[in-house]
Amino acid sequence: MERRASSRPPFVADSPSVARNGADEVTDDRRVTLDLTQLNPDQRDAVEYVGGPLLIVAGAGSGKTRVLTHRVAHLIASGVHPMNILAITFTNKAADEMRARVKSLVGEVADRMWVSTFHAACVRILRMTADKIGYTKNFTIYDSSDSQRLIGQIIRDLNLDPKRFPAKGAQARISLWKNELVDAGGANDTAFGPFDKKYAEIYSEYQHRL
Repeated sequence: MERRASSRPPFVADSPSVARNGADEVTDDRRVTLDLTQLNPDQRDAVEYVGGPLLIVAGAGSGKTRVLTHRVAHLIASGVHPMNILAITFTNKAADEMRARVKSLVGEVADRMWVSTFHAACVRILRMTADKIGYTKNFTIYDSSDSQRLIGQIIRDLNLDPKRFPAKGAQARISLWKNELVDAGGANDTAFGPFDKKYAEIYSEYQHRL
């Protein structure tokens, strides 16, 4: 990896405003100064890299989060609209920390970024496009307990023996079908034997009640 001298001046670029008039239009000409001289040469190379996907492998305490936050800030300062930046973390706490650190570098414009957990990002996308799959944006997300409770009610309503068709077992079978992208109709077509047909029937009713 090419080494760069640490004596270079801070990076200065136009920063997009938080205001938007169009898909990617920005409206003010504020200047953001990023002091990249505090980064070591490898960190700075990663922050300024523009050649496509980049994987950073480093141990604890080596500055990975610093690199990520400075890279995001560098993109914003370079003219990339914050709404076109997605930063994914594993916890809400980490997402809040990353957003705060980027905000300390570029200001309020950071509030327009997508910084969230995997689940939160996916939920946001689903709410934006829910109508395309037949849902409203106000859908409710069931956790495992909610799912089992509904399946248990369906098993009772179908007069099935809960000992032969436990809710947890039905949930696992439905999950397997969904992981294979098999819908309720397809499950009935691919079910093997009468027992599995009943699980397909549960699946169909489960989808109907969601």
